[in-house]
Amino acid sequence: MNIELIKQGVVLLVAGMGIVYIFLAILVLVTTIASKVIPHFAYLLPEEAPKKKPAPRADSDDTAIALAIAVARARA
Repeated sequence: MNIELIKQGVVLLVAGMGIVYIFLAILVLVTTIASKVIPHFAYLLPEEAPKKKPAPRADSDDTAIALAIAVARARA
């Protein structure tokens, strides 16, 4: 085996891992800063009021369901 090739591999390994580590550190830093800065601008985008669910209809589809079950049983 060529020692120079192993040395180049180790250098490439250390450089790659260093770049990834620096990127992740910057990502954590930016996320932390953003989580502290963004709440100061929350008044610009107020949260919507929760929407009320519509009341259940009195005329449900029970007859259609019963008909579908009856047809399925008749075919089986």
